[in-house]
Amino acid sequence: MIKKSDILIIDKENGLREWLLMLTQERYRLITEAVEKNQAVTVEQLVNEIGASAATIRRDLTALDELGKVKRIRGGAAAVEQEFLTSEDDVDTKYEKNVAEKKAIAEYAASTIQNDDFIYIDAGTTTEFLIDYIDISVSAVFVTNGIVHAKKLISKGFKTYMAGGLIRAKTEAVVGSEAVESIKKFNFTKSFIGANGIHPFHGFTTVDTDEAMLKKEAVNHSYVSYVLADHTKFGKVTAVTFAPLEKACIVTDGIVKDKYKELTLIKEVHVE
Repeated sequence: MIKKSDILIIDKENGLREWLLMLTQERYRLITEAVEKNQAVTVEQLVNEIGASAATIRRDLTALDELGKVKRIRGGAAAVEQEFLTSEDDVDTKYEKNVAEKKAIAEYAASTIQNDDFIYIDAGTTTEFLIDYIDISVSAVFVTNGIVHAKKLISKGFKTYMAGGLIRAKTEAVVGSEAVESIKKFNFTKSFIGANGIHPFHGFTTVDTDEAMLKKEAVNHSYVSYVLADHTKFGKVTAVTFAPLEKACIVTDGIVKDKYKELTLIKEVHVE
């Protein structure tokens, strides 16, 4: 025979389970909203925002990852819409992609170059287009790790230095520790850098470790750095981060989400 007291205990237990479930669902909602808004968040950020313990947040993130709501990453979570890349196209393939966008970005970037600038130009297709738009009357000095870039610069009559080191055939770029050492003595007024991915949490990324070393050094030795990237680079992450977003201005053709604008300066160019 079931006693009235037993029924009350059962009701209390059911009520507690429902209450706990409600709390869990509310945390899930808050976490997914935070991830969607910021594209990526850390456990610490979620602890501060939601008020739950770090252990609880980690369990929630694991559960949400299994549900396909977020992507669990080390130290936090990222939006599932972001794309992780492990390889890149060769130079010839890159030349065929988003040409109008790259040229619009390059033309604006070239307009920022002034007399007496000491410029670093990174290897890449967009940065190569940049050289086409530099006014030949500009009395700037250039350093580059791009083989084709160096040839274009000297053909236009610019004083040009070439970084020394290993040549990476896929990108036609000089890379590695020797290249890093060769530019350490320089202090650039401006640098123009390419990137494979741009992400609020992971920053500016590239596929190759050796290229990342050189990009990082160029950014660190520049008064102002510009990352030239079309809209397809946003929300993507590749193997190596070479700089956080706040270290460089972004020149792009896309309509950029507010989250990126909160982290760095962005110039959105018009494409004809």
